[in-house]
Amino acid sequence: MFLVTFALIFTGYPVAFTLGGTALLFGVVADLAGPFDLVLFRAMPDRAFGTMSNYTLLAVPFFIFMGVVLEKSKLAEQLLETIGLVFGRLRGGLALGVIFVGALLAAATGVVGASVTAMGLISLPVMLRYGYREELALGTIAAAGTLGQIIPPSIVLIVLGDQLGVSVGTLFAAAIVPGLTLTGGCALYVVGVALFRPVAAPALPPGERAASGADLARRVVVSLLPPLLLILVVLGSIFVGVATPTEAGALGAVGAMAMAAANRGLTLEALRAAMMETSRLTVMVVFLLIGSTAFALVFRGLAGDLWIADLLTGLPGGALGFLLVVNLVVFLLGFFIDFFEIAFIVVPLIVLPASQLGIDLAWLGILIAVNLQTSFLTPPFGLSLFYLRGVMPKNISTATLYRGVVPFIVIQVLVLLVLILFTAPNIGFSPGQR
Repeated sequence: MFLVTFALIFTGYPVAFTLGGTALLFGVVADLAGPFDLVLFRAMPDRAFGTMSNYTLLAVPFFIFMGVVLEKSKLAEQLLETIGLVFGRLRGGLALGVIFVGALLAAATGVVGASVTAMGLISLPVMLRYGYREELALGTIAAAGTLGQIIPPSIVLIVLGDQLGVSVGTLFAAAIVPGLTLTGGCALYVVGVALFRPVAAPALPPGERAASGADLARRVVVSLLPPLLLILVVLGSIFVGVATPTEAGALGAVGAMAMAAANRGLTLEALRAAMMETSRLTVMVVFLLIGSTAFALVFRGLAGDLWIADLLTGLPGGALGFLLVVNLVVFLLGFFIDFFEIAFIVVPLIVLPASQLGIDLAWLGILIAVNLQTSFLTPPFGLSLFYLRGVMPKNISTATLYRGVVPFIVIQVLVLLVLILFTAPNIGFSPGQR
C-alpha cells in the first residue's frame, strides 16, 4: 500500500485521490484474497462526516483567513519595510530584520506561503541592491518564512493535535520555546556571517539611513503595535484558558479584518481573494483527511497498524531508537512530499507504538512539528523554495537558492537533535517511569 501510494504521488497525481484510490484497490484485492471484509467501508460515511464536523480542525480556515487578510491588506508589507529600516543600520541588519518579521508574521498568521511571498517581494530586492550575498538573502527569507510552522498559531500544530489526539492549546504552549530557539539559531547564524564575512551582509549606506530615519518612531508604532496586539489577544486567550484555539482563530480573523479596515486595506477585492485562498486550502485539507481516513481504514483492517507498532517498539534502543528512526523517516519524506501528506499518512501510524513506549504525545508532536518544518526547505519539493522561486529574479539560479537554505536546514536539524536528547521524557525507561 505504501509503495503504490508513494509511486502515484511521485507521478504528480493528487494525494487525496491517491490515498482513497489505493485504499479501494487494496480493499477489493484483500477482500478477494480473504484477509479483509469490504463491509468495513460502511464506516466511511460516518468518518467523512466526522472529519467535516471536527471542531478542532475548524481553527484551520480561521487562521488561514487571518494570515491571508494581513497579506492582502498590505499590513505585512508595512511591517517588513519598517523593521528593515530599524535593523538595516547594522551589518547583517536587513537579514536580522527578515528573521524578526518572519517570527512576528508566524505568530500573527501561521501561513508559510504568505510570509515567504511577502518577504521575497519586498525584502529580497533591497538586500540584493545593497550587496547581500545571494545565498544568504535567499536562505534567510526561506527559513524565516517557515517559522510559521512551529510558532503558534501554527496550522501544522492544529493538524498534529488532531492526528495525535492531543490538545491544540497544549501544543501551542509547548511550541513557544522551540520556536524561539529556532528563531535565535537563525539570528546567530546571520550575526556570525556579518562578523566573519562582512562583505556578505553589509549595513545600509549612510545616506539611506539618514533618509529613512525621519519618522521612524511613528512608523514603528503604527506598524508594530497592531500585529503585536493581535498576537497577544489570540495566543493570550488560548493560554489563559479563556478561548479554545478554534474560538481564538475566529477572534483573530475578525481582528485581522478590523486592522485591515483601520489601515484602509479591507477592499472587496482583497476580501474576495482572502476567502478564495482560505476555501482552496481548507478544501485541500478536508479531502486529504478523507483520503487518509480511507487509507487508514484498509491498512488497519489488514492489521498493518499492529505490524508497524511491533516493528517500531522492537527497535534497538527502545524509545530513543524509536524517536531517531521516526524522525529520520519524516525528515527523508520531507524531501519529496509536503507536511500535510506526512501528517495524514505517517503520524497516525506512530501513535500506538509511541503510547506503548510511554512517550509523551504532546512532546512527540513538537518534535514532529520541528522536523516537518525542514520539509519546507529541503529540495526538490520544499514549499518555501517554490514560493520564493516564483518571486525571485530570473537571473538567480535554483541551485543558488538550494545552497542558501543548507545552513538553515542544518540549524533546524541541530535544534531537533537537542530536543530529542536533552528534553526527552521517558527515554530509556519503561512506560510510566521517569
